This record gives sequence, structure tokens and C-alpha cells, in this order.
Amino acid sequence: MPPPADIGSRVLLRRLRQVMAKPGDAQARLDRIVSVIAVNMVAEVCSIYLLREEQMLELCATEGLRKEAVHRTRFRFGQGLVGRIAASAEPFASRDAPRAPGFEYRPETGEEIYSSFCGVPIQRLGKVMGVLVVQNAAARDYTEDEIDALEVIAMVIAEMADAGQFTGEGFDLVRSAPKAYEGVGASDGAAIGVVHLHEPKAAITNPFTDDVEGERARLDAAMADLREEVDALVTADMTEATAEYRDVLEAYRMFAHDKGWLRRLHEAVAAGVVAEVAVERVQSAARSRMERAANPYLRDRLHDLDDLANRLLRRLGGGAPNGAPPEGAVLVGRTIGPGELLDHGKRLGGVVMEEGGLGSHAAIVARALAIPMVVGAERIVAEARNGDAIVVDADRGEAFLRPPENLRIAYEEKVALAAEAEARYRAIRALPAETRDGHRIALQINAGLLSDMPNLFEVGAEGVGLYRTELQFLTRPTLPRRADQAALYGRVLDAAQGAPVIFRTLDIGSDKVLPYMKRPEEENPALGWRAIRVGLDKPFALKMQLQALLRGAGARPLSVMFPFVADESEFYAARTILTETHGRLQKLGYTVTTELKVGAMLETPSLAYASAAFFREVDFLSVGGNDLMQFFFAADRGNERVRRRYDALSAPFLTFLRRVASRAAAAGTPISFCGEAAGRPEEALALAALGFRSLSMRPASVGRVKYALRSVELGAVRAIVEEAMSGGAPARPAIGALLARSAEL
Repeated sequence: MPPPADIGSRVLLRRLRQVMAKPGDAQARLDRIVSVIAVNMVAEVCSIYLLREEQMLELCATEGLRKEAVHRTRFRFGQGLVGRIAASAEPFASRDAPRAPGFEYRPETGEEIYSSFCGVPIQRLGKVMGVLVVQNAAARDYTEDEIDALEVIAMVIAEMADAGQFTGEGFDLVRSAPKAYEGVGASDGAAIGVVHLHEPKAAITNPFTDDVEGERARLDAAMADLREEVDALVTADMTEATAEYRDVLEAYRMFAHDKGWLRRLHEAVAAGVVAEVAVERVQSAARSRMERAANPYLRDRLHDLDDLANRLLRRLGGGAPNGAPPEGAVLVGRTIGPGELLDHGKRLGGVVMEEGGLGSHAAIVARALAIPMVVGAERIVAEARNGDAIVVDADRGEAFLRPPENLRIAYEEKVALAAEAEARYRAIRALPAETRDGHRIALQINAGLLSDMPNLFEVGAEGVGLYRTELQFLTRPTLPRRADQAALYGRVLDAAQGAPVIFRTLDIGSDKVLPYMKRPEEENPALGWRAIRVGLDKPFALKMQLQALLRGAGARPLSVMFPFVADESEFYAARTILTETHGRLQKLGYTVTTELKVGAMLETPSLAYASAAFFREVDFLSVGGNDLMQFFFAADRGNERVRRRYDALSAPFLTFLRRVASRAAAAGTPISFCGEAAGRPEEALALAALGFRSLSMRPASVGRVKYALRSVELGAVRAIVEEAMSGGAPARPAIGALLARSAEL
């Protein structure tokens, strides 16, 4: 039997509002909801499953299934049709549910007599909070209008749940236990503070409306205020912004003025919900679409859209547009756009995000403002509450929610000791990194933004061992013009004030895909079409970048390094393109350098076995430790289960590095080590003992590595390393003990 003609979401919402006005506890409210939906959708069954613990849904109310199944039947995310909807955050319907892929029969429910099934996720701002299901005994195709009505109802249920309308015995989850989260440090540092949730949690007591025109007018007024606010925010920060920073701000402004966003909001209000519910419904739909996008640029832009939606919600609620957190608070959110960080600036002690990456707009701004940030801390938003104590360790990529007293005290001591250590490091900033027995090691920084360059002098480094050029490409929706690239490279060299800078050409592919470049389908992108392989197969972008590097450098010395060279022929082919480009620019009358050095990154074990001629002819080599170790140990550094399995101080890896360093020394070719291992004192000492006379690392690591080098005799470290390679005592504890003894002297 088809549903009545007037069964739109507005009609259903009106009837739901009437029954919800009656008093009752959480169970009574849910029971009334499923009854109203079942009657108005002419469904024999309506059920609500709510999130009860991490990745677990529980049947909390039903009309049509056996009542004894309530609070007994559970599905994990991905389990059964209900779990499938929760995992995908997408509606699902079938006229023959028992035969649908993933169907799982639960005998306690008595649902075997129902053939048709339609379910939608109950979600708020992208967070799945449950699943709403209707079922019919006869085979039936659910219409788009019916699914749309269910989605609107599901959004209202999510609002009610978040507003505390389903609290009470059996429904509250305890959120007081300590929790630890592992992620990735996107901006160095540590912080101890209290949680300030990024996403607004304003309770919407009445999500329904009959005054559609009034809600539309309220929405338009709030949107106008938002756009004015964003324009002022962006303009104020544009004057001193770097090129990358300006791109971030302009993209943010573009999203705020998107006409399609406002049109979708109007359509949602027309369904009969208040403007706040419309904003969240549209944003949840956008999140669902963009999270499935293969293009990482689109996924990163989702953070900007979330940020704007939250701002609009605050405007609609009449709250302060900036929602200022307490001084030193830690901003916690699922995704955070650049606007929130621009609002609060140095007021924040740290930032923790469930999503995002090192190249996200928020990470770029956090580094520019020197705010410690951890990304990839899964499920922290679901567990955190405003005012919860939190510890952020961005150097290790960790966050601790409601830390136990002993951990908090330990971190307070760590922060105090770090402050004392920083004072010691500042005292030796102008001194060379020279061991007690006279071995001098050049310490350099890794950089990727113009805003990173002041660190060169603040930490006492000797140059930039790796300038990642791809960030300029990743933060733009189109290929940067040659002139813009050249201008940036020129400013980088200006900022270096004569200190050496090694520019690495585009390292794209794997997890770094340009938004304007078609991404190939690959089984294993980390071992696929990336870096120099892309440059040689698509030489236009490589030639364009090389022209920009040469033009940006002018007459100044220029060092160019090609990434991910697995075979020496790749280096020779790329070097030929560079020398031809250099000669062509000379003929065209450009001022170009006469001091051009061309190097390669050794990131694959194969290049260590290149010919002796290659080691002689390359101007310099840089061992890319991060990639090299994952290939050497066959352990993906992006996989949490295995990425910590490799050890830079293991005997096999030390032996391998000694061979590489020895071949470079025999050829008279400078060689450096670049990566996370170079920034850890024990590993840095071992690398120096193996023959590496240049180390490139995060700016924050330079002080501690310099202090360690100046504390020891390299001969003593070399003896430890030699013993480890011959099968003796492990190097790490022995070097650690040596450092401890040296610190006591």
C-alpha cells in the first residue's frame, strides 16, 4: 500500500512535534517517535538504534519488532544492514532485505517476516549517533521523498539527543575515564590545558517550524553577517601573509561566498526545520560526499566548510562570533578550518583534530602561529567535554584526555624541563655543533613554507637541508604560475640571507596528490607513480618548476635535489632537463646562477647500489630516512600497526647506512641525512659516527641535537655503533647512557 500523498517531512515533523510535547522519560520519548513515524509512513516497523559505546549501536526503541529485543540487540559498525548504514553514513533501502549483502538475522527481533527495509543514519555534523529504520512485510520500493523525510527526522533526532532529551537511566554514557590518543604532530610543541570544543553544542529545544519564510530570512541575515565577518578577518591577515598563507585565506573566503551553499540551506529550511537544523543537515550531507572523494584537496577543504558552518551556527544562536576559549585552552574538533585559529591566535595553548593532515589549511596556520597541533586523534570529540583537562604532546603526536594525576605532573615537569633545556639551547645557538674531540656536524632545518624560514636563525642552524616545494602546489586549486613560483623561491633565498638552501623538486603522488591532477588508481601508491617518476613522465610541470627555481635564484648559488630516485638513470634524465633549462634561460637573456649543484635523495635501498660513477658525478646526496626506513623494513610508516616496528639504530640499518656513507666518502661526495631520526639525539650521534657530517631535521630538534653533539666524544659513540653492528650490545641504550654520563659532567 503506498503512503498517503501528504507524507512529506513537514507533515511528519508537525505530527512529531505534537507527540513530543507530552511529558515522559527518554524511553517514552523514543517510543512515541517510532510510533508516529510508523503510522505516518505506513510501515509495520520503525526502529531507532543509538550509539552506546565506540562503534556499537543498540536497539533503543521499536514499533513492530519484539519489545524484548530493545536494549538487547546490538550491531557493530559495518555489521548487518544497520551497521552498514552507520559505517557508510549513507541511507540504504531494499525491497528484499534478507537477500541484501551484509544482512544479518537476529532471532530475538522477529523481523524475519519483513521483506522491505529502509534506513538512514542519525548524524550531527558528520558524527554518526545512530540509525533510523522502517520496514514492511510486502516488497516495496521506498521513494526519494520518503527517504528524504526520514533523513530530516533523523537529523531532528540527532539534535534532540545532543540537547539531552534522551538522557536518563540506561541512556547516559560515562565520560570521565582517562583516554590516550595517537595521531601525528602537525606543529611542534607541547601544551597542558583544558578542552575547548570547536563545534558548537547549543541545544535546539524546538527543531520544528511552520514559519519557513521567517527562518529563511533569519538564515539570510546570519549568512550576510558571516560573509562580512570572513571578509574582515581575511583582509586583516592578508597584509603580512606569505604566498601560501594568502592562498589559504582566499580559498576560505571563496567558500563563504558560495551561492550553492546558501541554495541548499534554503531547500533544507523548506522541509520545515529551523535554520540551525538546516545548517547541520546540509553540512552532514557535504561531509558524507567529500569524505568519499579520492582527491585529498577536496577532503582538506571539508575542514574549511566545517569551520564556516560552525560560525554560521553561532551567528544563528546569537552567540559571540569568535566564541573565545580560556587563555591557554586546547581547541579540540573533528575538523578545524583556518578561521578558528585566526580568531584565537596565540590565545590557544594547542590544537587537537580528529582529521586533517600536515598540508591542511589549519596545519599551515598553526605552524605560522607556532601553536602545537596533533591531527588524526580519532574519536576524541565523542569523548571530550568543555573544561576537561588535556595534555598535548605534538612532538610525539599524542594527546591525553583527562590525564591521571601522575601523568599530568610528569608533563608539567617535562614542560618545565623543556623550558630549562630551551634556555641551554639558546645559550649555544651561535656555537657550532662540534663534538668534544673536534668533529663538526652541520645541522640544518627542513622547511616547506616561507614562514618556516625565520627558524633558521632562531635555532642556530646552518642552512635548509630540505625545502619541500610541493606545499605551494598542494594548497592551490590550480597549478601555480611560473612567475608565482619564481617569486616564492626568490623570497626563500632572501630569507636565508646567504645560508645554503636545498630545494627538493615536486614530491607528489602517494598521499600527496595535486587537486588539479588526475589521480591514478594504484594498488600501492607509496611504491607507485610519484616524485621524480611523475616529473619525468610529465616533464611540463618539472620544466616549469626548474625554470622558476633558476629565475627565482638569479645569480645566487642554487642547489636542486630530485626526490625518490630509485635508479641512477632517473637522476641523469632529470639533470639533463635541468642543464638544458639552464642553458635555454641563459640564451634568452635571463640572469642565472653559475653555481648550480644537482643532487638526489636516496630513499630507496636500490640507489645505494648504484655505480661508482654515479656517486662521483652527483653533486650531493641526501638520505631520506623516513621513506628509506619503511622500504628497508617493509613497514608502512602510515600504518599504525607496523610503522613503529622499525628501528633506526638496529644493526642491519646501521650497517646499510655505513655502506652508503662510505661510498659517498670514497667518491668525495657530500652526504646528509634528512628525516625524523636526524632530530633525535641518540640517532643523530649514531649517524655522525657513521660518517654523516650534515643532518637536516625539524627546527625544534636542532637545539637538543647540537647540545648532545657538544656533550660527547664522537670516538666513544663510534665504538658503541661498531659493537652494535658486530652483534654486540644494542646501540640505543648504550648511547643513551653515554649521553646521561656526559650530562652529569
